[in-house]
Amino acid sequence: MAKQTTTTPCTRTHQIGALALITITFFTTRLLNQPLSHSPVLGIDRFEGGLRWPERGYGVRLDMKVYVYEEDEIDGIKVLLYGRDGSVKADACLKGQWGTQVKIHRLLLKSRFRTHKKAEADLFFIPSYVKCVRMMGGLNDKEINQAYVKVLSQMPYFRLSGGRDHIFVFPSGAGAHLFKSWATYINRSIILTPEGDRTDKRDTSAFNTWKDIIIPGNVDDGMTNNGVRLVEPLPLSKRKYLANYLGRAQGKLGRLQLIDLAKQFPDKLESPELKFSGPEKLGKTDYFLHLRNAKFCLAPRGESSWTLRFYESFFVECVPVLLSDQAELPFQNVVDYSQISIKWPSSRIGTELLEYLESIPDKHIEEMIARGRKLRCLWVYAPDSEPCSAFTGILWELQRKTRTFHHSPETFWLHNGSIVNRDLVEFHKWRPPMPLP
Repeated sequence: MAKQTTTTPCTRTHQIGALALITITFFTTRLLNQPLSHSPVLGIDRFEGGLRWPERGYGVRLDMKVYVYEEDEIDGIKVLLYGRDGSVKADACLKGQWGTQVKIHRLLLKSRFRTHKKAEADLFFIPSYVKCVRMMGGLNDKEINQAYVKVLSQMPYFRLSGGRDHIFVFPSGAGAHLFKSWATYINRSIILTPEGDRTDKRDTSAFNTWKDIIIPGNVDDGMTNNGVRLVEPLPLSKRKYLANYLGRAQGKLGRLQLIDLAKQFPDKLESPELKFSGPEKLGKTDYFLHLRNAKFCLAPRGESSWTLRFYESFFVECVPVLLSDQAELPFQNVVDYSQISIKWPSSRIGTELLEYLESIPDKHIEEMIARGRKLRCLWVYAPDSEPCSAFTGILWELQRKTRTFHHSPETFWLHNGSIVNRDLVEFHKWRPPMPLP
């Protein structure tokens, strides 16, 4: 006799439960298939202490070793640091646009990523305050060139890699052109510079996107300190001007156009023709007091395409308006500058620019300022113990430059892995001076 089976009737309660299960499954599947959300400013969602560098191409953490050449280690380094007679003091070179040469050197000396063993180093840092030394009369162009060549000829590891793992800082608009023979000797080395273009005055730019790193300018320490700053930002409603440009004209078209525009619209644009000296030269505090008094801070090019004013704007909390077509910006792999600044064609400086800025609602200005406030730590030269700083950002960028294997046109290797020169002399037996190109 066949076993009788019973079926449970499908009630309205079962129907509702099944429908709920299908709905939950559908939305859960959709949620899991969505890409992870990213910060609208940085394009990332992780970074130690609130912001994290992306893992694409960088690794999950900082993990490298940097060797810093000592000033007494190689004949010639002291000359690059303090001049021919040693009269230039490092502390005098901390301020101004060339201060990054000193700051990066000092931060590396104290960094947890520093190594005292060349054999285990991923990268090598050559200290030099040569921009400051030149400005103070400690060296002339010919002496700078001779000093660099002398130093490089004493570095076996520079020869081993062809300079590819050696780091130089050139902190001004002149960039690596301070070293007249840069194209012969360090054309493969890593150059840290705020300047991404110099072809306006020279046939060849010293900046190369595949190996060099754009760094932030050196904003005055009084504005970047975590404590009481030299000048605090003003509420947007209390700012007198729509926009300002506070700088010397230097005969540059864009700057002259802004000065003329300010004469036409003095209630909207503050742009006095400042001088190098005399009563029209603004002191440090007065400069920032003026800078904070506008919603937008205009940053036209000067002698070169980069401008410190772009970075200063974030600390007085005005929206920077970049008026320099060729300018390069740091950390573009992680910072979406369209969310925190404006770039306007330098060929369209005029009433059209003011009309455009005036059309932007205060709400949008406040939002851009708020986003900029979150990442201006990337313009501050602080130790790598800080989770967010210019130095930390530079270290992440440097990590992408590290190599497991090093070679140059003058290095060769044998079946047992030993590295030799053209005369088949093993690397550990190489002795200075090294032949250079």
